[in-house]
Amino acid sequence: MNKISIPIGPHHPLLKEPLSMRIDISGERVLGGTLRLGYVHRGIEKMAQQRTYIQDVHLIERICGICSHVHTSTFCLAVEKLLEIEVPPRGQYIRALLCELERVHSHLLWLGILAKHVGLDTVFMHTWHDRELALDIMEGISGGRVSHAANQIGGMRFDLSPEQEELVRLNVEKLKSQVNGVLDVIENEPALRARTQGVAPVSADMIRAYCVVGPVARASGVDVDMRRDDPWPPYDQLDVRVITRPEGDAFARTLIRVLETRESLRLCEVLLENMPDGPVAVRSPRKVPAGEVVTRSEAPRGEVLYYLRSDGSDKPARVKVRTPTLAVLSLLPEQLSAIHVADIPVVLAGIDLCIACADR
Repeated sequence: MNKISIPIGPHHPLLKEPLSMRIDISGERVLGGTLRLGYVHRGIEKMAQQRTYIQDVHLIERICGICSHVHTSTFCLAVEKLLEIEVPPRGQYIRALLCELERVHSHLLWLGILAKHVGLDTVFMHTWHDRELALDIMEGISGGRVSHAANQIGGMRFDLSPEQEELVRLNVEKLKSQVNGVLDVIENEPALRARTQGVAPVSADMIRAYCVVGPVARASGVDVDMRRDDPWPPYDQLDVRVITRPEGDAFARTLIRVLETRESLRLCEVLLENMPDGPVAVRSPRKVPAGEVVTRSEAPRGEVLYYLRSDGSDKPARVKVRTPTLAVLSLLPEQLSAIHVADIPVVLAGIDLCIACADR
């Protein structure tokens, strides 16, 4: 049978961001594929070196919409390490609370997109309905549903009043009760299982070879999570349950996000229950002492790494960001082989595309 090449992207109904692929097929079988990036490159790392540390907090929040808060958290942690200042415990807890709510938001969005791609529109509508409540909770905390402008160097820009704290607690309980039903459906839906089980399996050796992290790595049995392996406060005081699966296929990647959503909601309850009193920030100088530092956080898609070098001025000498998305995108051509044409949307949804943070 003849081989033909099909272009997908950079503008395609299946893709929410510009990504170009060329997929080789023969009949209904996919033989392989190539990948091209670079359509939304913005030069954020270079721009960060031309702005002050204070201005960079707001710039870095634009690296990724869904993971905006964890990016600014990791950057602020790096600056705080160089300044040798410690965020007050209450500020640490609110910072971590937003990180976990961001994870819930991201996983529900991903689960809805996967369901949409395999034709389960009812599951898609329920997951995105529940995601709206997660966004409402974050809006109640920061005033923003996606971009929060919550972090500052030295802590948080706002505190929670007792009324806000109680409302957030009630809404987290409501979200947990509400989302468990649709998560049960996703775990046990025969149609979803049939479309994802055994599709595009990735071995643990391949995960390590490509330096893949996050839910995709944990779905292949690679036990890695920065909340446990390199925790910053208050994660060093929390019992974070790292969830893994051995299968490495699209269904395992689905189950990982289902179980991690439940775990993040549990951590939200723990953070709210143990929320300390006191200030949420300390004052910080504008100029940062000379030095270099590396900080890591667990974003919804995996480990985010920031390298920061200071020359003693009020602007960084170098900012380097390592997002989890580029490594998993590099794995895409390997997954686009020995599958059926109908499985292409499942593979694309399974890696949780974010071209904005990969290109930057």
